[in-house]
Amino acid sequence: MLKEDLVQRSPIKIFENSIHGGLKGGEIGVIAAPNGIGKTSVLVQIALYKLLQGQRVIHVSFNKHTDHVLAWYEDLFDEFIQKKNLENAAEVRDNIVRNRVLMNFNQEGTTSLQILASLRALIVEGGFKADALIIDGFDFSRADEERLSKLKSFARESKFSIWYSCSVNDSAFDKRRIPLVLKPFQEIAEVVIMLEQKASHIELSVSKDRDYYPPDPLILKLDPRTLLILGERI
Repeated sequence: MLKEDLVQRSPIKIFENSIHGGLKGGEIGVIAAPNGIGKTSVLVQIALYKLLQGQRVIHVSFNKHTDHVLAWYEDLFDEFIQKKNLENAAEVRDNIVRNRVLMNFNQEGTTSLQILASLRALIVEGGFKADALIIDGFDFSRADEERLSKLKSFARESKFSIWYSCSVNDSAFDKRRIPLVLKPFQEIAEVVIMLEQKASHIELSVSKDRDYYPPDPLILKLDPRTLLILGERI
């Protein structure tokens, strides 16, 4: 399969169409779920979809190491090669690596100004014009609205979108299925996606899409074995 065909057939294309074409520059989306059921996998699949189109992605991890994030990129790309018989796989992999930057921060010991300064140095001074920023392992329970607002302003200025992961380890939701840990940031985030473990699959649903709160889950599912997004029911 050619890279272009892989992009056209990607479930992420269906995913983005489900939220009005995906995030625009300056918009924030959140993938929320309990630990261990696919948040990082979904973020990496979103990133790979963009990278396969020649876009640039910065992946920020607030976990201790970026090794597990790199492993996700390698494993999911290898899965694509095996399932889709991707042509020129080595060249495509090289382009992905060239257009991707992995960064690691400690949320406890790093201020928002330091993070913004690092991103600005890379994007503005360093000339790495990113199309998307992926933020994994960020603890919203220790965040504040000002911190996210400053990053959102920079994203709008530099025209890149932002996808966060958010851990939800209890059943605390409002009536619209927005996790209470995200309530202080509900006006900042345009899109909130929930992952929920079912008997045979992991369900994706949109809790918020700008000013719309969809009542039904998406047709997309996560394979509980590979954590790949599937474009049909399983």
